[in-house]
Amino acid sequence: MVLIIYGIQTEQSVGDLFVAGILPGILLTVLFILTILILTHRNPALGPKGERSPFRRKLASLSGTVEAIILFALVMWGLVDGWFTPTEAGGVGALEVLALGFVRRQISWRAFAAAALQTARIVSMLFLIIAGAMLFGKFLAVSRIPTELAEWAVALPVPRVVVLGLVLVIYALGGCIMDALSFLLVTISVFFPMVQELGYDPVWFGVIIVVLLEMGSITPPVGINVYVIKGVAPEVDLEVVFKGILPFFLAMVACVAILIMFPQIALFLPGLR
Repeated sequence: MVLIIYGIQTEQSVGDLFVAGILPGILLTVLFILTILILTHRNPALGPKGERSPFRRKLASLSGTVEAIILFALVMWGLVDGWFTPTEAGGVGALEVLALGFVRRQISWRAFAAAALQTARIVSMLFLIIAGAMLFGKFLAVSRIPTELAEWAVALPVPRVVVLGLVLVIYALGGCIMDALSFLLVTISVFFPMVQELGYDPVWFGVIIVVLLEMGSITPPVGINVYVIKGVAPEVDLEVVFKGILPFFLAMVACVAILIMFPQIALFLPGLR
């Protein structure tokens, strides 16, 4: 969702943004795995050994994910190969899931109607937010604030990575106190011209923004994802959950640092299109 809104606001290809997020997503997954391995090595009680399962049983456990994997592969392949636009890809994915639900008899017409109504509400809300943000951006453009700010940032007697670092810190902190989507809509009109003026790739910057805003979604005081986990596991104290995210927060910081040092991780796949 953040990538779609970012693409709309900055007039970037949403398809390129989606494709650019694949390798950074894999990188972040690997960093999370390494974090878990380190934590469980230091304290085996965090991840006690379970019952050994034969390979055949492990393979059988994946049967429930086959449809999801096929769905993901079709949508992403269609985007990369240019079969359809990102908007059409969403429609194709929704149609496939709907058809699968009816074939499996896991969805009724009543459930379909309820889902359609909920979708209409969410889309209406998002369109209103986007319309307000675009109007806000137009006012900023007329005021020349983003342009003046970009020129000021470029003229600073410091390396451009220092200015980029300040922008990234602002996004990381902003995600702590505001909803990620709202914060992006409010700030992108100001910071995007600055980043462009500094010579950074807008697609790469979009991927960085997603990781930073997700960092904000697991940190106090808002930390919406942490409250979701608390709802799933009410017996666990909220303080324990917040402490538990610290190693993974550091892994996300490492991911951002790696993407800054090696931007081709995000730009390699879009460059093949």
